[in-house]
Amino acid sequence: MYTGDVELQRLNRQRATDEVYEALRHGILGDLFQPGERLNIGDIASKLGVSLTPVRHAVQQLTAEGLVEIRPRSGTYVASLSAKDLEETSQIRCALECLAAELAVERITTGELSSVREVLDALGRPVETEEDQKRHEADNLRFHALLIEASGNGKLGEMYESLRAHLQIARVHSRQSGWADRLRQEHAEHEEVFAALEARDAARLKRALRQHIFRAKDDLIADLPGEGE
Repeated sequence: MYTGDVELQRLNRQRATDEVYEALRHGILGDLFQPGERLNIGDIASKLGVSLTPVRHAVQQLTAEGLVEIRPRSGTYVASLSAKDLEETSQIRCALECLAAELAVERITTGELSSVREVLDALGRPVETEEDQKRHEADNLRFHALLIEASGNGKLGEMYESLRAHLQIARVHSRQSGWADRLRQEHAEHEEVFAALEARDAARLKRALRQHIFRAKDDLIADLPGEGE
């Protein structure tokens, strides 16, 4: 079942696999496909105006990323996240961001700090509508991405990107109870992260990141179906 106001658009046949991959990944990380939803390969191919082959190749790529599950004798499904998945992902995320912190405090430029400050200011804007919420989530992802970029380690960035997709699925599809309270807490944590980064204090920055990442993990787990009720 397709939901939301996002629609699949017909594609040109050139570079079809890459375009199918991007379209499906966008749908999974947005609100078009739900976790656990069965993907009808034939229906997707028809909607995109391509053959089955590029859709199958794109599904293989998404499976390698952990965004799609192929269940023998059952079908192809959008991946679902469990509490254990989020626990393990958050542990690795914390390790990567703390490594990035150690590198960033030595390398970050005044211009990069200004960019982080700009995103942090944007994160402080009111969130009242669904559109505001989507904008806030994009800014939140950008805030952490800037820290990773400031590390100057491209391989670290590639590893982080693969984890970020799973966390984004959880955020997009969470119940998000207590949203207002979480926003205030999140912003205070982001301010502390920035203050530590600006002071180039690696120990303080890593403490702030650990607190922020594991608090966010606990909130995401509480929002999983059947959890926190």
